[in-house]
Amino acid sequence: MASKKYLFMAGFITLLSSSALMAQDESSGMIKTGGYDVSDTSLIPQNRLAQQRDFLNNQYDFPAKPRNQWEVGVSIGQLNVSGDVRSKSIFNAAKGAMPLGFGLTVRKAWGYILSTRLQFVRGTASGFNYEESDRHYGHNTNHWNKAGYTMQEVYDNYKTSISELSLQAVASLNNLKFHTARAKASYYVLAGVGGMTYNTRVNALNGAAKYNFSTIDQGLNTTDRTPWDNRKEVNTRLKSLWDNTYETQAEYHVNRGSFASSTNTFRFCGTIGFGVQIKLSKMLSLQIEDKATWTGDDLVDGTRWEGGTEDLVTGNRVAGGMTRDMDNWNYFSVGLNLNLGGKSVSPLWWMNPLDYGYNEMKRPKGGESKCDNDADGDGISDCFDRCPNTPGGVSVDSHGCPFDTDGDGVPDYKDKQLITPTECQPVDADGVGRCPDPECCKNPPVKEVGCSAISSGSVSFAANSSKLSSSAMSQLNSLAGSMRSYPNCKAVITGNGSGSKAEQQRSWDRVNSVINYMVDKQGIDRDRFIFQYGNSSGDAESVDYRAASSGEEGPSNTPPPFPNLRKN
Repeated sequence: MASKKYLFMAGFITLLSSSALMAQDESSGMIKTGGYDVSDTSLIPQNRLAQQRDFLNNQYDFPAKPRNQWEVGVSIGQLNVSGDVRSKSIFNAAKGAMPLGFGLTVRKAWGYILSTRLQFVRGTASGFNYEESDRHYGHNTNHWNKAGYTMQEVYDNYKTSISELSLQAVASLNNLKFHTARAKASYYVLAGVGGMTYNTRVNALNGAAKYNFSTIDQGLNTTDRTPWDNRKEVNTRLKSLWDNTYETQAEYHVNRGSFASSTNTFRFCGTIGFGVQIKLSKMLSLQIEDKATWTGDDLVDGTRWEGGTEDLVTGNRVAGGMTRDMDNWNYFSVGLNLNLGGKSVSPLWWMNPLDYGYNEMKRPKGGESKCDNDADGDGISDCFDRCPNTPGGVSVDSHGCPFDTDGDGVPDYKDKQLITPTECQPVDADGVGRCPDPECCKNPPVKEVGCSAISSGSVSFAANSSKLSSSAMSQLNSLAGSMRSYPNCKAVITGNGSGSKAEQQRSWDRVNSVINYMVDKQGIDRDRFIFQYGNSSGDAESVDYRAASSGEEGPSNTPPPFPNLRKN
């Protein structure tokens, strides 16, 4: 047994050492465990190609999720049952009852955190009690009575064969990294549901004869020593006594039998666990995991009641616990996982979803960031510009695209019908809708050449507000287009309202809003405006605009008359 123990420990240490060496290679750049070229469209599945095209054309901010590999794995480890009989490890199990299992897994990532895994586990768990033996005549009678025992003292033991198939949700814990590219190990937790079968047997007979368990404690000091103090000697004597045939069927649920025979009990079960994977190569990883299974069953170890002693007259338990606790089992394992998939990236739990953002900002290809350039000179850097070839002098929005006031798909600088009603859309290449012109506009008057071609008008405001509405912005967009066409002309912006101090201040605020919009949003020089307010002849809730007369001058800004009364 000692040789097996040392062999197992040596193999385990060898695996950990090799994984540490591979992790060092990875840090030096010899192994690539994550990251990919986001412009490689061959990595994108068909149903996400539309998003990828919009991303590459700067029409969408986020790259499509790439196709990622499946993972298949094999594992070997120790099975232990937590029940009424003490479970044994591979180092102290009885001969013929090695508590070993193996597992097969298939795992697929659906995001950088969440993945699902299908797992099959098959193995054997075993154990026996070293405590004071129990008289089995009122409890746990099934297998002992079957073997011919009546009121003899016995030592509970078992060997159970377990098979489990479960579907699990797995959550990665450490692949979202803000200060390193990616983790060298992947930590995870899991939870799932499934079904299991078990078949438990007991070593109750030595050939055809019953065991004489009364010899186990002969010669032991039981006066001032507890069973715990004598456990090593008791364990040794029991192992020497048993023939390790496990010939007797343990108690089982007759009404739950299924599959191969009526003694194979089926149960629905739940699983939880945690583990770590260590990258060995681009395709291979080492896995160390501990998984617990809840069974809702008290006969996995073949024993319904915890051991103790009973009064031989009354049958009452006078020592030990007469308890019924549900049996659960545990699978601690070491395994190897292999990534499978053609044109795919590594499973997403190995990748840092922040890779693209950091690489784009700090280490772009070619050594120069697009965020430092503005090829079309529209004031929006190339890495955010969704319309990278905007002609010079055209006003753009925050995405670098020309304004399209009526939303007909034709930018304002090309639109020959700046405000096309929705019912008249779609429009032609010039932005002209399908609705016929009204009779009054079929023969429009010829505009005069000069500054008088800049239209006059009035924009309205909500009561007590100086905020521009969308219709007011549309009017001002038209005014801005006229002023660009006549760069030597000025416009007079006049605010109405002179009744009270508050009304005068509001008149000033509204003129200031109009001029600020023309300067900040439309790019018109502030010196081309004449600032007037407090006009008493117009609508107090509006601001008028017109072309400046020849030689007409005035300030482009004036101090507010009553700033303490200003309201938005």
